[in-house]
Amino acid sequence: MRLAFASDHAAIDLKSALADWAREQGHEVTDLGPNDGASVDYPDYGYKLADTIANGAADFGVALCGSGIGISIAVNRNPACRCARVSDSLSARLARQHNDANVIAMGARLTGIDMAKDCLAEFLSTGFEGGRHQRRVDKLTNPAKEPA
Repeated sequence: MRLAFASDHAAIDLKSALADWAREQGHEVTDLGPNDGASVDYPDYGYKLADTIANGAADFGVALCGSGIGISIAVNRNPACRCARVSDSLSARLARQHNDANVIAMGARLTGIDMAKDCLAEFLSTGFEGGRHQRRVDKLTNPAKEPA
């Protein structure tokens, strides 16, 4: 799979560790930065990741910041992205099964490296169930004016 990684300065170490792990698993990895610990703004990197997913240059994205919250909000501004902020392997699996998430977000200050690897492994190995969930995912891209 083609994976794109982006973070802010708070999550550089986690990004590097997860990207290395993904390469070891045989995935093609694109690191969108940043590359050093200088302070940066997470929206800039979230938007860059979202654009990479939207233009088809990567199959899935990994978004990381201190909490995982800010960068996930930035990624979700792009209608082509369904970014789920997760903290355990069950939420990672459900994000794929029920929401067809194409970006996973985690917080470097809240999620240890082993848990982050477990989350990413579960996310990448789980498919979308479709069925009753497809209708709901469709509404994320094309919101209904009135509840069905």
